[in-house]
Amino acid sequence: MPVDERMWKVMQKRLGYSDAELAEFRKEPRNEDVLEKSGLLQKKFIILEAVEAHGCNSRHKVGDKLYFDGAGNLLTELSPKKICAYSLNSALLLIYTANEMLYAGVDPNEMRFRRAGCVDVGLPCGGWGRVVWELRVEDRT
Repeated sequence: MPVDERMWKVMQKRLGYSDAELAEFRKEPRNEDVLEKSGLLQKKFIILEAVEAHGCNSRHKVGDKLYFDGAGNLLTELSPKKICAYSLNSALLLIYTANEMLYAGVDPNEMRFRRAGCVDVGLPCGGWGRVVWELRVEDRT
């Protein structure tokens, strides 16, 4: 959907930009492209699901799901109460990649490598535990 003046003003207010900053923001063609696709992203969930979990001090277990909106914002009301930040370290790259694929019009579920593990190497390697997240993108209903 084309970006109209109203949308630019909404973004100016949202980002706290002055008129000069908004003018600078508008000079970058990619910003308009991203805004044109914002409606698509609002209709998506990026989900990380624990497919392996053992010895996690935050008590993540297989089947836990972390929900993000299409822009990559964690939706705390849909996710577990406690989330281990260390387990998200490499998973954040998956979320970024999924977001970029959505902007490019490519289905992120076609990503070849959709799993990421926490920085803890697990008990056999001298750590405590390990969580492995798998990414998928779903339509919001």
